[in-house]
Amino acid sequence: MTDGRVSAGEWRFLNIIWRNEPVGSGRLVELCQQELGWAKSTTYTRLHILIAKGMVENKQTIVTSLISREQVQASESAYVVNETFEGSLPGFVAAFLGERKLTEEEADALRKLIDGYREG
Repeated sequence: MTDGRVSAGEWRFLNIIWRNEPVGSGRLVELCQQELGWAKSTTYTRLHILIAKGMVENKQTIVTSLISREQVQASESAYVVNETFEGSLPGFVAAFLGERKLTEEEADALRKLIDGYREG
């Protein structure tokens, strides 16, 4: 399997797969035409790319994911933190929030989340 990073088109395609899996490849072509405006050949090209990356499989014309939405989100987030913020999670959060203020509920939820990931 690859590092879990995907292009914008692959992300949209994976979302269709996640919402509909297991999905027949013919139905996947229909969904991609309706939702993305893709031709049959585009859908199969993208499908083969994701198969080569080890992210989906197509067994007997049934397409299923081999990677979860959360795995892709974690990989993409880690890449942004490492490449844009030199690995600084606090720097990323500060930039993400910008001038926005947190509600008490949001702050409490973030404290609980951080406590759950605390070392030691």
